Amino acid sequence: MAKNNNTVSVLAFEKKLVPSDGYMYGTNWHDRSKQVPLKLTEKSVRGTISNRLKPAIKNDPVKLNAEVEKANLQTVDTCALSPEHDTLQLRFTLKILGGLQEPSACNNVEFKQSYAKAVSDYIEREAFTELGKRYAQNLANARFLWRNRVGAENIEVQIHILNNNIDQKWTFDATKFSTRNFDCNDDNVIALGKYIAKALASKDDFLMLKINCFVKVGSGQEVYPSEELVLDKGNSKTKKSKILYSVNGIAGMHSQKIGNALRSIDTWYAEFHDPEKTAGVIAIEPYGAVTNLGKAYRTPKEKQDFYTFFDQWARGTNLKRIEDEHYVMAVLVRGGVFGESDK
Repeated sequence: MAKNNNTVSVLAFEKKLVPSDGYMYGTNWHDRSKQVPLKLTEKSVRGTISNRLKPAIKNDPVKLNAEVEKANLQTVDTCALSPEHDTLQLRFTLKILGGLQEPSACNNVEFKQSYAKAVSDYIEREAFTELGKRYAQNLANARFLWRNRVGAENIEVQIHILNNNIDQKWTFDATKFSTRNFDCNDDNVIALGKYIAKALASKDDFLMLKINCFVKVGSGQEVYPSEELVLDKGNSKTKKSKILYSVNGIAGMHSQKIGNALRSIDTWYAEFHDPEKTAGVIAIEPYGAVTNLGKAYRTPKEKQDFYTFFDQWARGTNLKRIEDEHYVMAVLVRGGVFGESDK
């Protein structure tokens, strides 16, 4: 039990956007009757020295030549379409769950009651409409392709609701939808967003989507599955410098990577509209962390982080902006452990 009425030392929420791993296949844009599972290929290559050198080496031509002559041998995984195929197909499913009214774990009864009221008020006023639309646009624009989206001639996203009581399908031209803003007013995106919002707002309902994405990248072109994080560098089985992800021999995308793309909807942080400081659309995170930039865009010092907003909102204090409420709810959709210390 909590030591006082203000402390919630145990608090957790289950994630409400649950993607599967993505599976990658090769096919042709104008004839998709056959799809061939993509396999990983191992290559051994000789690279060149390109890292920064110590002054003693870079300022001495003899030492520099000796360093450059060293073999930079690497064994890496690669993945590419066959010469007969010009299109990548990525398949995955996405389950959207309701039940945000109840934390999966909470050890403070009073807090749980005030939290439930705050969520109910948000659902009554907003009904997850904005979040649903943003998640729908990230499906329509194929943000989940990551690097595979760059340089693609054509991208088609097919979405099919798999719930038994719903027969609904959409086909989107992903190149028509922005990944830099959420100003889209497309009727089909809005319609898909309403289904997503309805599931999120429910107490125990769900929505199951099947996503097929076709990307015309060119015959024999390289494609990019997820890359594995190698923790045990000393393991003899992991001496490759790059290990790609596969599922049952089929090249794949991590469910976590797909999920990160779908929840990249945060345009509400303070620096978004500053051309010199913005990171563009970022993933929903408690501190607005963008790891590849090494920066947190929502800091407690600026009182823009999740915990600053959540501690007020969940205890009955109205936030100044509706955008801050959207952000709080999006973090809860993301899920996580958010308990606080009583010390």
